[in-house]
Amino acid sequence: MAIINTTEHTVPADNGEVNLLIARQVEPGHEETFEAWAHGILETAAGFPDHLGYGLFRPATEGGPWFLVHRFRNQAAFQRWQDSPERAQWFSNCLGHHHREIARRELQGMETWFAMPGTTRPAPPRWKMAISSGLAIFPISLAGNAVLGPYLVDLHFVLRTAAFAVVFSTLMTYVAMPAVSRLLRPWLTRD
Repeated sequence: MAIINTTEHTVPADNGEVNLLIARQVEPGHEETFEAWAHGILETAAGFPDHLGYGLFRPATEGGPWFLVHRFRNQAAFQRWQDSPERAQWFSNCLGHHHREIARRELQGMETWFAMPGTTRPAPPRWKMAISSGLAIFPISLAGNAVLGPYLVDLHFVLRTAAFAVVFSTLMTYVAMPAVSRLLRPWLTRD
């Protein structure tokens, strides 16, 4: 898949962010018209308060679905966009573009860590997400306290906690959760 918008944003933890993944099937020969429409609707949504970013992904294979991704700060921001006259206007003007929605998935909080790119499979049950997160948090906490603890012992409690939070959340987002999700994927995706 090719990324159209490469703006970097942080990956959400369980802080209320809402991510919307939409798959649209485009009839052959109408890709250019669809892409212009998709850019227009994504740019319009980006102008809304608390819209955090978007992406447009071309099909991985010829004739495959296109994916549109929106990120919102919270459920209220997401709902404002969904109910907006601007969004309705874009959909009233998409006739003749020869595309249709084939899947929609709304991800919130930790579900984004467990989402498999290019699929609309639901996130695993929360109890599986909690176990996976615990397996990722434990070694980071253990190593962090062993390595950083001796150097931070003289810091004020608030500063020490802030330092641990920055290191732990960075490692969770970029190292531990991707690794744990990959290792436990068969178990997480089993029904």
